[in-house]
Amino acid sequence: MSPFKAYLIEKKEDGATGSLVTMSESELDPGEVTIRVAYSSVNYKDALAATGAGRIIRRYPCVGGIDLSGTVECSTDPRFRSGDAVLATSFDIGVAHHGGYAEYARVPAQWVVPLPAGLSLHAAMALGTAGFTAALGIVRMEENGLTPSKGPIIVTGATGGVGSLAIDMLAGRGYQVTAFTAKETQSDYLKGLGATAVMLRSAVDPARIRPLDKALWAGAVDNLGGEVLAWIVSTMQQGGTIASIGLALDATLNTTVMPFILRGACLLGIDSGYIGEPYRSGVWQRLAGDLRPRHLQGMVRTIGFDELPGAFDAYIQGRAHGRVVVEIAGA
Repeated sequence: MSPFKAYLIEKKEDGATGSLVTMSESELDPGEVTIRVAYSSVNYKDALAATGAGRIIRRYPCVGGIDLSGTVECSTDPRFRSGDAVLATSFDIGVAHHGGYAEYARVPAQWVVPLPAGLSLHAAMALGTAGFTAALGIVRMEENGLTPSKGPIIVTGATGGVGSLAIDMLAGRGYQVTAFTAKETQSDYLKGLGATAVMLRSAVDPARIRPLDKALWAGAVDNLGGEVLAWIVSTMQQGGTIASIGLALDATLNTTVMPFILRGACLLGIDSGYIGEPYRSGVWQRLAGDLRPRHLQGMVRTIGFDELPGAFDAYIQGRAHGRVVVEIAGA
C-alpha cells in the first residue's frame, strides 16, 4: 500500500484543527478489515470534531469522518474478503479511531456491514449515519406500536440530514408529517420531501409550555432537545411515541411525568453509535428496501476530497441542509 491522503485532526494550543496530510499503512489503527475508502459524508458531529467546536474527539491525532464506504483491501476475518463492498458507521470511527476521511481505513470487523443489495457505495454515504439514525428511530417507534393510522408525526430540525431523511422515509410509508424548522425559506424543500405541513420554531413560546397541552402528535422524531422536546412531550397524543435523536438546541429537558403517566407517552432514546448486530444490518436492509428515501439524490451534494476542509462551517453556523457526500477515491 502506497502512502495515501487523509484529513487528520490534531490538538493545538488554541483548540483542534484539521488538515489534509499524507499517511502510511503503518499509521492505520488496529482492526481485522482494511478498506479502500470510496466515499464518506459530512455530519454535524464531523463538523464539531473537525473544528473543535464540540468535545467530540477522544484521541489525538485522529482521522475524521464517522462514515465510510468502500471495498475490502484485505481481511483476517473470514466474513469479509478482498473486493467485498462494505460500509462502516459510528462506533469509535472518526472520534477515537481513524475514520473515513482517508483513502484507506482499518477497523474492527464487528463495525463493518456488507453493502446491502440495491445500494451503491455512493448511496450508502448519502444515507450514512444520518440515514441510519433516522431509520433506527422509525424502526424503534414502529416496534412500539406506531402506525400511519395513529395520527400525525412531527420531525424537528427538519432541514438537517436526519430530519430531511426522516421526513422522506415517514412520508413514503404513508405518515402525515409536519416539518418543524427555524428556516422559513426551506418550506418548499421540506414539502418536496413529503411534509404535509411546515411549522416554524417561533410558533413555540418556551414561557407558555404547559405540563399537558393540546394533544397533537402520535409520533415525533426530535433532533433538538431542550424546550422543543419539552413542548413535544406535553403535546403527545394518548400512547404517542417520541424518538429522541439529537440535542442541536439543548441537552437539557425540563418536563413533568404527567404526559407519561396520564397519556402513556413513550420517550425512546435512539443510540445509533453502538447498536450491534444483527440489528444494525437489519436497519441497513430496511434502508435498501421499504425505508429507502424517495428523494435521496435531490437532497445530496457531492464534493471532492480537497473541498472537505471548507464544508464544515455551514454545519457550525446552522446553514447546512440535506446531505454532503465526500468522494474519497470513488467507486
